[in-house]
Amino acid sequence: MLLAVDVGNTDTKLGFFTVAANGSLELDRTWRVQTQRARTADEFGVLFRTLFGVAGLPTDAVAHIVVSSVVPQTDRALAEGARRYFNCEALFFSAATQTLIDVTTERPKELGSDLLAAAIAAKAQFGTPIVVVGFGTATSFGAVSRDGEYLGAALAPGIRISIDALVERTAKLPQVALEAPNGPIGRDTVSALQAGIVYGFVGQTEALVARMRHAIGEDARVVATGGLADFIAKHTQVIDAVEPHLVLHGLARWFASRS
Repeated sequence: MLLAVDVGNTDTKLGFFTVAANGSLELDRTWRVQTQRARTADEFGVLFRTLFGVAGLPTDAVAHIVVSSVVPQTDRALAEGARRYFNCEALFFSAATQTLIDVTTERPKELGSDLLAAAIAAKAQFGTPIVVVGFGTATSFGAVSRDGEYLGAALAPGIRISIDALVERTAKLPQVALEAPNGPIGRDTVSALQAGIVYGFVGQTEALVARMRHAIGEDARVVATGGLADFIAKHTQVIDAVEPHLVLHGLARWFASRS
Protein backbone atom coordinates (compact mmCIF):
# COMPACT_ATOMS: atom_id res chain seq x y z
CA MET A 1 0.00 0.00 0.00
CA LEU A 2 2.49 2.65 1.22
CA LEU A 3 6.25 2.78 0.71
CA ALA A 4 8.01 5.16 3.11
CA VAL A 5 11.56 6.20 2.22
CA ASP A 6 13.97 7.87 4.65
CA VAL A 7 17.02 9.15 2.74
CA GLY A 8 19.82 9.82 5.21
CA ASN A 9 23.39 10.95 4.65
CA THR A 10 24.78 7.43 5.10
CA ASP A 11 21.86 5.02 4.69
CA THR A 12 18.45 5.01 3.05
CA LYS A 13 15.74 3.21 5.01
CA LEU A 14 12.58 1.89 3.40
CA GLY A 15 9.39 0.65 5.00
CA PHE A 16 6.41 -1.03 3.36
CA PHE A 17 3.13 -0.41 5.18
CA THR A 18 -0.08 -2.39 4.75
CA VAL A 19 -3.57 -1.59 6.01
CA ALA A 20 -4.44 -3.41 9.24
CA ALA A 21 -7.91 -4.72 10.10
CA ASN A 22 -8.66 -1.56 12.11
CA GLY A 23 -7.74 0.62 9.13
CA SER A 24 -4.40 1.83 10.49
CA LEU A 25 -1.11 1.55 8.62
CA GLU A 26 1.06 -1.33 9.82
CA LEU A 27 4.78 -1.67 9.08
CA ASP A 28 5.17 -4.96 7.23
CA ARG A 29 8.75 -4.95 5.90
CA THR A 30 11.86 -2.79 6.18
CA TRP A 31 15.11 -2.49 4.22
CA ARG A 32 18.32 -0.49 4.61
CA VAL A 33 20.61 0.38 1.68
CA GLN A 34 23.57 2.71 1.26
CA THR A 35 22.77 6.26 0.18
CA GLN A 36 24.39 7.12 -3.14
CA ARG A 37 24.01 10.71 -4.27
CA ALA A 38 24.59 9.92 -7.95
CA ARG A 39 22.00 7.14 -8.18
CA THR A 40 19.75 7.52 -11.25
CA ALA A 41 15.99 7.09 -11.54
CA ASP A 42 16.48 3.72 -13.21
CA GLU A 43 18.87 2.61 -10.48
CA PHE A 44 16.33 3.56 -7.82
CA GLY A 45 13.61 1.68 -9.67
CA VAL A 46 15.67 -1.47 -10.21
CA LEU A 47 16.89 -1.42 -6.61
CA PHE A 48 13.41 -1.09 -5.13
CA ARG A 49 11.95 -3.71 -7.45
CA THR A 50 14.76 -6.11 -6.55
CA LEU A 51 14.13 -5.62 -2.83
CA PHE A 52 10.43 -6.27 -3.32
CA GLY A 53 11.12 -9.30 -5.49
CA VAL A 54 13.45 -10.92 -2.96
CA ALA A 55 10.83 -10.32 -0.25
CA GLY A 56 8.14 -11.91 -2.41
CA LEU A 57 6.13 -8.71 -2.62
CA PRO A 58 4.58 -7.46 -5.88
CA THR A 59 5.61 -3.92 -6.79
CA ASP A 60 2.04 -3.10 -7.80
CA ALA A 61 1.19 -3.38 -4.10
CA VAL A 62 2.69 0.11 -3.75
CA ALA A 63 0.01 2.72 -4.33
CA HIS A 64 1.74 5.63 -2.61
CA ILE A 65 5.30 6.72 -1.80
CA VAL A 66 6.30 9.22 0.88
CA VAL A 67 9.84 10.49 1.28
CA SER A 68 11.92 12.18 3.95
CA SER A 69 15.21 13.31 2.44
CA VAL A 70 18.18 15.20 3.86
CA VAL A 71 20.14 14.60 0.64
CA PRO A 72 18.65 16.96 -1.99
CA GLN A 73 20.89 15.52 -4.74
CA THR A 74 18.78 12.33 -4.74
CA ASP A 75 15.33 13.92 -4.77
CA ARG A 76 14.82 14.38 -8.51
CA ALA A 77 15.97 10.87 -9.44
CA LEU A 78 13.90 9.34 -6.64
CA ALA A 79 10.77 11.19 -7.78
CA GLU A 80 11.32 10.10 -11.39
CA GLY A 81 11.94 6.52 -10.30
CA ALA A 82 8.64 6.52 -8.42
CA ARG A 83 6.79 7.66 -11.55
CA ARG A 84 8.55 5.29 -13.90
CA TYR A 85 8.56 2.11 -11.83
CA PHE A 86 5.62 2.49 -9.43
CA ASN A 87 3.36 4.77 -11.49
CA CYS A 88 2.82 7.19 -8.62
CA GLU A 89 4.01 10.60 -7.48
CA ALA A 90 6.38 10.63 -4.51
CA LEU A 91 5.18 12.92 -1.73
CA PHE A 92 8.08 14.73 -0.05
CA PHE A 93 7.68 15.40 3.66
CA SER A 94 9.09 18.60 5.19
CA ALA A 95 8.36 21.17 7.86
CA ALA A 96 6.49 23.19 5.23
CA THR A 97 4.23 20.30 4.17
CA GLN A 98 3.02 19.10 7.58
CA THR A 99 0.55 20.32 10.23
CA LEU A 100 0.87 17.52 12.79
CA ILE A 101 3.29 19.31 15.10
CA ASP A 102 4.02 22.99 15.73
CA VAL A 103 7.66 23.90 15.11
CA THR A 104 8.82 26.85 17.22
CA THR A 105 12.46 27.01 16.19
CA GLU A 106 13.94 30.23 14.80
CA ARG A 107 13.79 28.90 11.21
CA PRO A 108 11.17 26.13 11.12
CA LYS A 109 11.52 25.43 7.40
CA GLU A 110 15.21 24.52 7.88
CA LEU A 111 14.45 21.71 10.32
CA GLY A 112 15.58 18.32 9.01
CA SER A 113 12.66 16.25 7.79
CA ASP A 114 13.99 13.15 9.55
CA LEU A 115 14.09 14.91 12.94
CA LEU A 116 10.56 16.17 12.44
CA ALA A 117 9.12 12.84 11.26
CA ALA A 118 10.68 11.08 14.25
CA ALA A 119 9.20 13.68 16.60
CA ILE A 120 5.72 13.23 15.12
CA ALA A 121 5.84 9.48 15.68
CA ALA A 122 7.33 9.80 19.17
CA LYS A 123 4.71 12.34 20.23
CA ALA A 124 1.88 10.12 19.00
CA GLN A 125 3.25 6.90 20.50
CA PHE A 126 4.75 8.07 23.80
CA GLY A 127 3.15 11.42 24.60
CA THR A 128 4.77 14.66 25.73
CA PRO A 129 7.12 16.05 26.91
CA ILE A 130 9.61 13.85 25.12
CA VAL A 131 13.24 13.76 24.05
CA VAL A 132 13.95 11.95 20.78
CA VAL A 133 17.52 10.71 20.40
CA GLY A 134 18.62 9.68 16.91
CA PHE A 135 21.79 7.64 16.55
CA GLY A 136 22.66 8.14 12.90
CA THR A 137 25.35 9.93 10.89
CA ALA A 138 24.86 12.65 13.49
CA THR A 139 23.60 12.03 17.00
CA SER A 140 20.54 14.22 17.44
CA PHE A 141 18.53 15.15 20.53
CA GLY A 142 15.13 16.64 19.70
CA ALA A 143 12.95 18.27 22.36
CA VAL A 144 9.13 18.27 22.26
CA SER A 145 7.42 20.36 24.93
CA ARG A 146 4.53 19.39 27.18
CA ASP A 147 2.28 21.37 24.83
CA GLY A 148 3.48 19.27 21.90
CA GLU A 149 5.70 21.89 20.26
CA TYR A 150 8.98 20.97 18.62
CA LEU A 151 11.32 23.34 20.44
CA GLY A 152 14.66 22.52 18.86
CA ALA A 153 17.53 20.07 18.96
CA ALA A 154 21.15 19.43 19.87
CA LEU A 155 23.36 17.88 17.19
CA ALA A 156 26.66 16.07 17.73
CA PRO A 157 28.95 13.94 15.54
CA GLY A 158 27.63 10.42 15.14
CA ILE A 159 29.26 7.36 16.64
CA ARG A 160 30.64 5.85 13.46
CA ILE A 161 32.00 9.07 11.97
CA SER A 162 33.64 9.81 15.32
CA ILE A 163 35.37 6.44 15.22
CA ASP A 164 36.45 6.96 11.61
CA ALA A 165 37.81 10.44 12.35
CA LEU A 166 39.76 9.22 15.37
CA VAL A 167 41.36 6.35 13.46
CA GLU A 168 42.10 8.53 10.42
CA ARG A 169 43.86 11.23 12.48
CA THR A 170 45.93 8.89 14.66
CA ALA A 171 48.65 6.84 12.98
CA LYS A 172 48.88 3.97 15.47
CA LEU A 173 45.26 3.45 16.44
CA PRO A 174 43.50 0.51 14.75
CA GLN A 175 39.94 0.38 13.47
CA VAL A 176 37.93 -1.39 16.17
CA ALA A 177 34.62 -3.21 16.39
CA LEU A 178 31.87 -1.32 18.16
CA GLU A 179 31.65 -3.55 21.23
CA ALA A 180 31.43 -2.79 24.92
CA PRO A 181 34.61 -3.60 26.90
CA ASN A 182 34.57 -5.19 30.35
CA GLY A 183 34.77 -1.81 32.05
CA PRO A 184 35.64 1.87 31.60
CA ILE A 185 39.39 1.28 31.98
CA GLY A 186 40.90 -0.29 28.86
CA ARG A 187 43.83 -2.59 29.46
CA ASP A 188 45.06 -2.52 25.86
CA THR A 189 44.65 -0.25 22.85
CA VAL A 190 41.50 -1.89 21.50
CA SER A 191 39.67 -2.00 24.84
CA ALA A 192 40.79 1.57 25.61
CA LEU A 193 39.25 2.76 22.33
CA GLN A 194 36.07 0.79 22.99
CA ALA A 195 35.78 2.20 26.52
CA GLY A 196 36.17 5.76 25.29
CA ILE A 197 33.71 5.31 22.45
CA VAL A 198 30.99 3.39 24.28
CA TYR A 199 31.04 5.14 27.64
CA GLY A 200 31.83 8.48 26.05
CA PHE A 201 28.65 8.37 23.97
CA VAL A 202 26.68 6.99 26.91
CA GLY A 203 27.89 9.93 28.98
CA GLN A 204 27.02 12.36 26.22
CA THR A 205 23.52 10.90 26.01
CA GLU A 206 22.97 11.05 29.75
CA ALA A 207 24.27 14.62 30.06
CA LEU A 208 22.21 16.06 27.21
CA VAL A 209 19.08 14.20 28.27
CA ALA A 210 19.48 15.56 31.81
CA ARG A 211 19.80 19.12 30.53
CA MET A 212 16.81 18.75 28.20
CA ARG A 213 14.68 17.26 30.96
CA HIS A 214 15.59 20.22 33.14
CA ALA A 215 14.39 22.51 30.36
CA ILE A 216 11.16 20.76 29.31
CA GLY A 217 10.20 18.68 32.35
CA GLU A 218 11.89 16.10 34.53
CA ASP A 219 9.15 13.62 33.61
CA ALA A 220 10.02 13.79 29.91
CA ARG A 221 10.29 10.35 28.37
CA VAL A 222 13.25 9.48 26.16
CA VAL A 223 12.92 7.40 23.01
CA ALA A 224 15.92 6.39 20.89
CA THR A 225 15.96 5.57 17.21
CA GLY A 226 18.52 4.75 14.54
CA GLY A 227 20.77 1.81 13.80
CA LEU A 228 22.84 2.07 17.01
CA ALA A 229 19.99 2.91 19.41
CA ASP A 230 19.77 -0.61 20.82
CA PHE A 231 23.51 -0.71 21.47
CA ILE A 232 23.64 2.52 23.48
CA ALA A 233 20.36 1.77 25.29
CA LYS A 234 21.92 -1.37 26.82
CA HIS A 235 24.40 0.77 28.74
CA THR A 236 22.22 3.53 30.18
CA GLN A 237 19.02 3.87 32.17
CA VAL A 238 17.95 7.22 30.70
CA ILE A 239 16.49 5.72 27.50
CA ASP A 240 12.92 4.62 28.15
CA ALA A 241 12.20 3.02 24.78
CA VAL A 242 13.88 2.10 21.51
CA GLU A 243 12.01 2.38 18.21
CA PRO A 244 14.42 1.80 15.30
CA HIS A 245 11.93 2.86 12.63
CA LEU A 246 10.58 6.04 14.19
CA VAL A 247 11.08 8.16 11.03
CA LEU A 248 9.20 5.64 8.87
CA HIS A 249 6.31 5.60 11.34
CA GLY A 250 6.26 9.40 11.32
CA LEU A 251 6.04 9.43 7.54
CA ALA A 252 3.14 6.97 7.67
CA ARG A 253 1.31 9.14 10.18
CA TRP A 254 1.81 12.20 7.99
CA PHE A 255 0.47 10.33 4.97
CA ALA A 256 -2.58 9.11 6.92
CA SER A 257 -3.29 12.69 8.07
CA ARG A 258 -3.60 13.80 4.46
CA SER A 259 -6.45 11.39 3.71
